[in-house]
Amino acid sequence: MSADRVPALEVTGLTHGFGGRRALDGCSFTVPEGAVTALVGRNGAGKSTLMRAAAGLMQPDGGAVRVFGNPAGDATLTRIGYVAQQPSLYPMLTVAQTLALGHRLNPRWDTAYAHRLADNAAMPTRARVGALAPGHRTRLALIMALAKRPGLLLLDEPLAPLDPVARAEVTGILMADVADHGTTVLLSSHVIADIEGVCDHVVVMTGGQVRLATEVAPALDQHLVVVGAGNELDALGDTEIVTARTAGRDVTALVRAAEPLPDGVLAWHRPTLEELLLGYLRVAGPESPRKVTT
Repeated sequence: MSADRVPALEVTGLTHGFGGRRALDGCSFTVPEGAVTALVGRNGAGKSTLMRAAAGLMQPDGGAVRVFGNPAGDATLTRIGYVAQQPSLYPMLTVAQTLALGHRLNPRWDTAYAHRLADNAAMPTRARVGALAPGHRTRLALIMALAKRPGLLLLDEPLAPLDPVARAEVTGILMADVADHGTTVLLSSHVIADIEGVCDHVVVMTGGQVRLATEVAPALDQHLVVVGAGNELDALGDTEIVTARTAGRDVTALVRAAEPLPDGVLAWHRPTLEELLLGYLRVAGPESPRKVTT
């Protein structure tokens, strides 16, 4: 992203709590315009709370959220498409009535696109939303978000209720929308397979904090997975160890290192995306890793 372009989403020092439990703890990251960014974290990491704040549906205790340079809220709602884990649809309306309501409420609503997506999903347009199967309700919520032609699409675990074929179809629709319209996507998931090959940026959350926020390709080049006996890790010197796991006397560690290790020091390889993300997902406390990529 060039220096003069405003990020599609900018989160700064976001903090929020529920009944004494801190769901968000100083979260900061940016989502470049036109990027597909995966928001990855285990259940309870704070992803849904962050998504609601980004959508302008919740006022956080502290920090700020800006959407295309403007504070998140009523003024940015028309530029955001949001699909929550539990889609906000009217169960008494039919599918056809729901699509008609989308046309009435959204100034940039694309009627032809909405009906094409509904037809491709074999959506029963006369059925009431409350009678739809969970997968169909999710597909309808996605149609409602996409057809308003948002600049920023926020998707909170959208693939969870879908079968494998529907997952592949929805992923294809999202990627086509990004390619055709330059839509920026923030996709929340705790299933790494859902975002592999889809995202070009990633944000990893644990315990309400951002542990990693980076472009995928450079991050893979800047880390190594090293394997050896526990005492051999001393050979890494000041190299930052993100996480390390022991199995008997052997240790497998994810480390930040752009340069390959010398021969004979430790066995190593460049991480896969899964190895990179799992390494940061295992970070339990603020003391490790010592640095966070932003």
